[in-house]
Amino acid sequence: MSLTQLLIPTYTQMLRTLAGLLAKAEDTVPQADALLAARLAPDMLPLSSQVRFAVFQAQEAAYRLTGDAVPDWLHSVAAEGRNADENPGSMAEARSRVHDALAFLGKIGRDALDTGAGQAISLELPNGIVFDMTGEQYARDWALAQFYFHVGMAYAILRSQGIALGKADYVPHMFAYLRPEAARTP
Repeated sequence: MSLTQLLIPTYTQMLRTLAGLLAKAEDTVPQADALLAARLAPDMLPLSSQVRFAVFQAQEAAYRLTGDAVPDWLHSVAAEGRNADENPGSMAEARSRVHDALAFLGKIGRDALDTGAGQAISLELPNGIVFDMTGEQYARDWALAQFYFHVGMAYAILRSQGIALGKADYVPHMFAYLRPEAARTP
């Protein structure tokens, strides 16, 4: 499986999941924007950060693996995530970020990321830590792990705030593989 075949469908289906989680929260809570400031622990970043980091991770990987510089506007999304306490934003803004990331991913060519598998990736974090790896290692060990972490944290934060979410809300894409007889109830 190529990097493009792995990453683009994964990011796409999980960003759709994230959009569904946010929609369910909005349908459940009259003042859903307040949920964006919610967090699991006092030293953890809030829901608004988790959304911003998820859309950042999905798009950052595409830039890095094609050898393109990550644009300033995308770095600003990550910076907003690190400073979300100052401006958590609104659910409409969160949905828009997810929608924009999905549109971006939808324009990526069918093998656009594949040449990045063997290229050197140098990943510098805001705290000064630097990781050196190949594109394949970056995709496997950083990009996917970070992305899933932030989508998972968004799910957990919403659950902790009383939104009735379950496994089916986290992996709705799996229903495409459901055997018809398994869907029948006795």
